[in-house]
This record gives sequence, structure tokens and C-alpha cells, in this order.
Amino acid sequence: MYNFFIKLKIATMNKNETQIRVRYGETDQMGVVYHANYASYFEVGRTEWLRQYGITYKSMEENGIMLPVISLNIKYKNSARYDDLLTLKTSLKKMPMASIEFDYELLNDKSELLATGHTVLVFIDMEKNRPTRCPKYLLDKIEG
Repeated sequence: MYNFFIKLKIATMNKNETQIRVRYGETDQMGVVYHANYASYFEVGRTEWLRQYGITYKSMEENGIMLPVISLNIKYKNSARYDDLLTLKTSLKKMPMASIEFDYELLNDKSELLATGHTVLVFIDMEKNRPTRCPKYLLDKIEG
């Protein structure tokens, strides 16, 4: 029963919405966002997701934890264009253990789906340069 409530909490509470304005330098000559920039948008989503819990990459690194991406998947549905106001929805996929997984939806201001994505990041103990468990302070915030 406990696992059911944890899954329900993840599905309903561990989400973040962030708005991103497409800058000119992120586009090609036709004003379309270059495909690699979607990975950067997803990074914005992750950092804002962490920030809503009062955690930053910087604070994690100061506590000896790195969080490199080990898997990135993007499905492109439609083009984002220069000066579009995008909404990025970032969701925690499941409770983190030694890794943390996020799903993403990127929409334009007409609520058209532009891309979906998924990333997996691993918690690395910087001193040992080895994978480690998710820090307790993050788990406490998620479960809190």
C-alpha cells in the first residue's frame, strides 16, 4: 500500500512547469530551433525541478555529488521557432535510487506538442568517482 501512495505522489506532485523564450541564437536560418537545443531545454527543466525543492546542482556538488546524464531520448513532433514562448513540463518518472529519471513535454504557446523526452542521470560520489545512492536530503524533499 505504501508503494501505491509513493507512486501516486510522484504522479501528482513531482512535476515542474517552466517557460522558455526561444532566442535567435538557438535557431537556424529559417528561424527553427536547432535539434540539439532541446537537450539544453531539458536541462533547464531538471534544474528548475530541483530548485523547487531548494536544491541546485551547485549545492549537490558542494556536498560531493555529481549528476551526469547517462541517457537522453528525444522525440520531435513539431518545430519550435524563434521568439516562441515554450512551456516545458518536467516530471519525475520514479523514485530515485542510484539514478534519477525525468520525462519531458515541450509545448508552444498554442499548446501544440513540440517534443517529448526522457533522461536518466546517475548520482556520482565525487570523492570515489563511483555511483552512489540518491542523497537522503533529496529523498526527504520528494517524499515530504
